[in-house]
Amino acid sequence: MRILFYSPDADADSWTNSFAEIMPGVELHFWQEGQTMANSPPADYAVVWRPPLAMLQGRTDIKAVFNLGAGVDALLKYGEALPEAPIVRLDDAGMGVQMAEFVSHAVLRYYRRFDEYEEQSKEQLWQVLKPHDKQQFSVGILGLGVLGQRIAQALQQFEFPLLGWSHTMKNVPGVQCFAGRDQLDAFLSQTRVLVCVLPLTAETSNMLGRANLSKLMPGAYLINVARGAHLAEPDLLALIKSGHIAGATLDVFRNEPLPRQHPFWHEPRIRITPHIAALTLFNESIRQIAGKIAALEKGEAISGVVDRVRGY
Repeated sequence: MRILFYSPDADADSWTNSFAEIMPGVELHFWQEGQTMANSPPADYAVVWRPPLAMLQGRTDIKAVFNLGAGVDALLKYGEALPEAPIVRLDDAGMGVQMAEFVSHAVLRYYRRFDEYEEQSKEQLWQVLKPHDKQQFSVGILGLGVLGQRIAQALQQFEFPLLGWSHTMKNVPGVQCFAGRDQLDAFLSQTRVLVCVLPLTAETSNMLGRANLSKLMPGAYLINVARGAHLAEPDLLALIKSGHIAGATLDVFRNEPLPRQHPFWHEPRIRITPHIAALTLFNESIRQIAGKIAALEKGEAISGVVDRVRGY
């Protein structure tokens, strides 16, 4: 079994050791920048994260391309230049619980007014703030896939009113579900905290713009753990300055690392983290990939195969 691997800034030893432990006998070849098809070894499968097009273009030997993450926009942007082999995304591989931790922390920080208490402590101010009314503190989740449902499951423990929106109707216990463009406005108008975990597609790009963000409840809060291109950044800044949006926790950005001169750095109501809401875990990811490769070798169906038309 030969696997061609690429992930920018990957620790080669860590991945090599993990593959050797979980998939004994596998030959792992790291794609190097500047390589061509002529000097690239043949491979049965590819495991990638944000690969260069040169790694995959024109290949006919690869049976499937495994993406080290849930989002496949960095692959699908290459369009028909990609091999005809299936593209397979990770179903979870430890990312769901990390996303649930991150979002729960961000929701609770805003709900319990911990950000305001932190500012008070800097001024040595001892003052109890009026608690928010939980029944008026609805959390709306944009995207009810594996990660969105895991986030909903975690937030249910805190008894927030939960709403969820997806392209097609889902039935998620404890969540008031909305679907399609016709129900998007109703979803937004009832949401106090908006959590975005949508896949990035042509349809969802810039979905978090002035038109939609203005429909949120006054004093709403935004948490984006999906992709930076979902957000129209100037619109968020304008709505925060107007007071309609109280603040945001952002883990993803159009340009990463976020440029030092970016205005988000200077807006105290925006919390910034460096795309760490859900990190790829070596062993969990490799175990999932190994299981799917075994199934493919037997001619069995697997989960996570990407619909290239829908974009996820």
